[in-house]
Amino acid sequence: PKVWQHDTFHKDGTVYDAQEMDLIRSFRFPGDMQTWNSVYLQNNCIRLQVVPECGGRVMQYSLGNHDFFWNNDRLINVRPPPSGLDAKGQWLNYGGEKLWPAPQGWDTDQQWPGPPDAILDGGAHSLELLEDASALKAVRLTSRQDLRTGIQFSRTIRCFADTSRISVAATMKNIKTEPIRWGIWSHVQLDAANEQGGDYCRDFRACCPLNPDSVFHKGYVVQFGLVNNPSFKPDYENGMMHLHYQRMVGKVGIDSPAGWVATINGETGHVFVQRFTYEPHKPYPDDASVEFWSHGPGDFFAWGKVNSLDPDPQETPYIWETEILSPYAYLQPGESYTYHYDWYSAKVAPGARVLTCNDVGAVCEKLTAFAQNGRLQIRGRFGVFHRGYLRPILSDSQGNRRELGTISIAISPLKALDVSTMNPALKEIALPPKAETLELVSYGEHGKVLGILAQAKIVMGSS
Repeated sequence: PKVWQHDTFHKDGTVYDAQEMDLIRSFRFPGDMQTWNSVYLQNNCIRLQVVPECGGRVMQYSLGNHDFFWNNDRLINVRPPPSGLDAKGQWLNYGGEKLWPAPQGWDTDQQWPGPPDAILDGGAHSLELLEDASALKAVRLTSRQDLRTGIQFSRTIRCFADTSRISVAATMKNIKTEPIRWGIWSHVQLDAANEQGGDYCRDFRACCPLNPDSVFHKGYVVQFGLVNNPSFKPDYENGMMHLHYQRMVGKVGIDSPAGWVATINGETGHVFVQRFTYEPHKPYPDDASVEFWSHGPGDFFAWGKVNSLDPDPQETPYIWETEILSPYAYLQPGESYTYHYDWYSAKVAPGARVLTCNDVGAVCEKLTAFAQNGRLQIRGRFGVFHRGYLRPILSDSQGNRRELGTISIAISPLKALDVSTMNPALKEIALPPKAETLELVSYGEHGKVLGILAQAKIVMGSS
């Protein structure tokens, strides 16, 4: 099989510590018995496996040796049939990430009745390797034309150097001779099994901000399963939706406005983040920008009937789905619409929770800065999305900014970050008397400013 790889692990001038090298060496590359015609995008942090013939899926996204996406063991390296469906015409659920049209439903032709779907979900996609100066590597996947929905999907996937970021531009084209209206639905199946196997992870969680002006009475809506499913726990005081995988079937929709969703394996300390742009003045399928599916035993209504999921984990695997949706796109014949989203990942402390995210990292413990006797002490725990280093920057009431000496700390998505490790160096430097705010600024390997990880007002103690 043709396998496209780009090895940057031994890039000239790049230095790795022992922990990072152990993680890099443990990447599982395809063996001699590989059947799928996979494409691999990789850098010194992550590896992405793309399988065009299995519905154009991104089959796996890995940070170091940790695989985030669920894959169906029964279908691994099984050549898909030309029909895109199994022998009984049913869904071949390979796992990974794929594009579906939204909304899903079984009442009108304005709803997508899959899965199964022999073309958009199950049909082989074409693959192009792109020349893209902005990225380390880039590919484009394109589906066949689906006459029922009038859709042809494509998505351009970009991988960059020294970061866990993956950029996706998902495009929907109207191939009909009449207008259509659909949303783009990025559907990710995450592996909620524990590391030892044979059971589910008891500390597998997700979160995203609630909408203070939500169209839903509770800030969210239960779409499938029990209305009082304990897996779904809104925190109205802090404006956050918390979800805890407890192996019960159910689904919720949220009109989350913040543009990020985080899923955390608390046992291993790995976080997977999806970022997108929310457009508040546009209608969304199901009125939701984010949806979560909890896979487990129980009953739910779909396909015009009550469905019961078997408690046997071989039949009902440990799957958690985080799904993001675009607004509706109203397309005339031949028109296209593109929905942009990004993936990030990071290592955080086991048991950590995500409070917020930006494009630099995930905040697990809020940054605090305390000055006493003219010396600064800081606290905060994070997961970072880029390799490079972090520097403390001070500013005063006039907006004047200055670096605090030459203090810096190396950062990597492969390692959880506790900024209190900078305190011994901070104690050696006198704090300027007018300093009011501390920023932690992230820099790339070659000194490029990547952004502000966190900032805090400096609390003054006695001198």
